[in-house]
Amino acid sequence: MNDTLSGIEIEWIHDKLIASGLPVNTAMYLNMLIIGLLTIVVAYLASSISRKILISAFKKVAKKTTTQFDDFLVENHTFRNIARIVPYIIIVSAGPTIFYDFPNWVKPFNTIMNVVFVIIIVNIIRAVVFSIRDFLHTTENFKDKPVQSYAQVVMIFLYMSAGLIIFSILTGKSVVAFLTAMGAASAVLLLVFRDSILGFVASIQVSINDTVRIGDWIEMPKYGADGDVIEINLTTVKVQNWDKTISTIPTYALISDSFKNWRGMQAAGGRRIKRSINVKISSIRHISEQDIERMSKIQYVSKYLNERSAEIKQYNQSNNIDTSLLINGRQLTNLGVFRKYIEEYIKNNPYTHKEMTMLVRHLEPSAKGLPIELYTFANKTEWGNYEAIMADMFDHLLASIRYFDLEVFEDPASGDIRYLKNTEKKTSVE
Repeated sequence: MNDTLSGIEIEWIHDKLIASGLPVNTAMYLNMLIIGLLTIVVAYLASSISRKILISAFKKVAKKTTTQFDDFLVENHTFRNIARIVPYIIIVSAGPTIFYDFPNWVKPFNTIMNVVFVIIIVNIIRAVVFSIRDFLHTTENFKDKPVQSYAQVVMIFLYMSAGLIIFSILTGKSVVAFLTAMGAASAVLLLVFRDSILGFVASIQVSINDTVRIGDWIEMPKYGADGDVIEINLTTVKVQNWDKTISTIPTYALISDSFKNWRGMQAAGGRRIKRSINVKISSIRHISEQDIERMSKIQYVSKYLNERSAEIKQYNQSNNIDTSLLINGRQLTNLGVFRKYIEEYIKNNPYTHKEMTMLVRHLEPSAKGLPIELYTFANKTEWGNYEAIMADMFDHLLASIRYFDLEVFEDPASGDIRYLKNTEKKTSVE
């Protein structure tokens, strides 16, 4: 009966157009245009009304929930895409009416509208996928996982599936026939999607093995990367370097190449300090009783000197050692006392990690002197705090070394050379 009424209305409009003096063909086209425009206006109004109803109704529901997922659904225009189904239904239903005078056009029109429907469904699914992605980024379990990679994989499969369905709609052939035809081109497809396939596999391995998370500090010199990971997607990993530049690394490189991840340091709560002081070798000597008495006033080595000197004195006496020369028997050295001072200093420093390695050692002597290496860990891992702690420690040690009659090795500077020249001139004058 609806078709009958539609036919009566169309014929009435058609008769009015012909009665106005228009040719029959012109009246037919104009009739189609008028009905088409009216349909579009009705569809637009229906879309606006349905969108407002959906969004307002969902906002009321969202206020009663504590999850943020519904907020992301709104932000990604999920309901706007759902509301497009209403005008689609109106336009499809009006198709036979619009093309009443052109029945051969109905089939192509329906084909186009089927393609439009696939696009609408794809947009709805995409909005839901992006909403899930954004929501997972706010949760503790997934905020540092490569969720973006998985979302991209879903979207690739979605777009490929949509493309196959649209191809089937436009050609009238089954999807299976298309895939069979594409079998010969599989090598080309693998080449085209090589990075995506490798990236997807790498993303899974990175996630399962917990190799890299968003927020990790990594170093990868091959790609000039040294900073925090800010994004992990299907094909690339973005690293914000400390100079605020961005380095891009292929995702599969995290599996195929080596890199350094500083997460362990941050999780352990200690950052390594490994630095040396080059001691001038000519300043190293045995210390006398007077030196021991003077150095005993230094609190960190006072107990050590008293106990050690008593032990050495007893040994020398029991073995009839001639101590008139300090080279005989067992004797303390100013460098040994300084090493003990460094050990006690780092043990008592409030900014060293007491549960990690604390070591003071000799390195191989060189033309630059004898390196005394301090190997310990700061209990602050933030870059600024770490650098400040290390600087304070070595400021103190460099200023303290003179109390042990030691000298820090340094290359001659211009002032030293001028001093030598002036000394030579004075000597020659005398």
